[in-house]
Formats: sequence, structure tokens, C-alpha cells
Amino acid sequence: MISKELKKRFMTSILLFSLIFLIISFKAVLILTLLVLGVLSLLEFFNMTNKIIRTKLYLFAANLLFILYISFFCIMFFFFSSYLQLQILLFSILLGCAASDVGGFFFGKILRGPKLTKISPNKTFAGVVGSIIFTCFVFSSLIFYFTKDFNYNLLIIATIISISCQIGDLFFSYLKRKAKVKDTGNFLPGHGGILDRLDGIFLGIPIGFLSLTLFY
Repeated sequence: MISKELKKRFMTSILLFSLIFLIISFKAVLILTLLVLGVLSLLEFFNMTNKIIRTKLYLFAANLLFILYISFFCIMFFFFSSYLQLQILLFSILLGCAASDVGGFFFGKILRGPKLTKISPNKTFAGVVGSIIFTCFVFSSLIFYFTKDFNYNLLIIATIISISCQIGDLFFSYLKRKAKVKDTGNFLPGHGGILDRLDGIFLGIPIGFLSLTLFY
């Protein structure tokens, strides 16, 4: 029987995927979404660092670096969304990041197996493999659909995207562990906070574009 928490997670996922298609279609929705998610991500990050870092100078430096990174990410996302070819690549990477999360969740739940690290007790080696498989399938399928082109470098790029997403996820899991919180927030029912969903994306998209430049 499906738990209430899983039902919430599923419904929220549907809303998030719907949002992706809205920001593809409407520039105003994209701008509003970037502003809202950017601000909420910063607030959640500040809440964690305030619990972790006691030295004011280090706290200021950490928060400033994250502000700069989120600002760079949002500007890059908006810029790439303004040109059709870049938009295709951007949203292919974005959906590849989402596939990484979905693949890791289902493979981890179904196959279980050895734990990956103490930083995030729910992460398993099966989940890592599932993340890579799902990302390879979704990313390469999307690129082929839009460009009618396929080569094996796409699988290398997809693997890098998935691994980057998982590293981003583990980094924020480490921060949550240090801050002694389960989730970064409670904005998304069944998922937690904004950073609980965007942690991998914040690293996966920039690394994905870098990988495309190098290998494709």
C-alpha cells in the first residue's frame, strides 16, 4: 500500500514537472520561478549555515559565496532559456537531473543493498547505478528527439550529469547532517525544502554544459 508520504511526493513531483513546461512556454513564469526558488534556496542555506558556522567571518564568506553562485546559476539559466538551441540543451540536462533523482529513489527503494555513505543513510550503490541508467536514457533520448543525432559521448555526458547531481545531493546532505536537520525546509510536501530538490540540479546543470562543451 502506498504511504501518505509517497503520495505527497508523487503529487508534488507532478506539479514540479508541470512547472518545467510552464517556464519553457512563458518567460514571465521563468523569471518569477527563478526569483522565488533563488530566494527560498538562499534562506534555507542561511538557516543551515547559522546552525553550523559559529565564526561570523566564515559565516559571512560562506553565505556570500552561495549568494554569488545562486545569482550566477539563475542568470545562466535565464540566458540559456532565451535561445532555442541552448534551451533544448538546458532542459534536456534539467530533465536528466530529474531522472537521476527518480532513478536513484526507485532503484534504492526496490533493490536496497549496501549503503553508499554515512553522510546520507538512504543512499545505496543500487541507487547510484539507477541514477546513471535513468539519466543516460532520458538525456540521450531527448537529445536524439530534438537533434536526430546520437553518439556514445552522450552516455558519457549523461553519466557525468548524474554523478554531479549525486555529489550535489551528498554535499547538502552533509550540511543537513552538520546542522542536525532532516530537511532543508518544508516548502514542498513529501520532498522537504527547495534545496532538497534542487541540490543536485545546482551542480548538475553547470557541469552538464561543461561536459557538452568538452565531449559533444
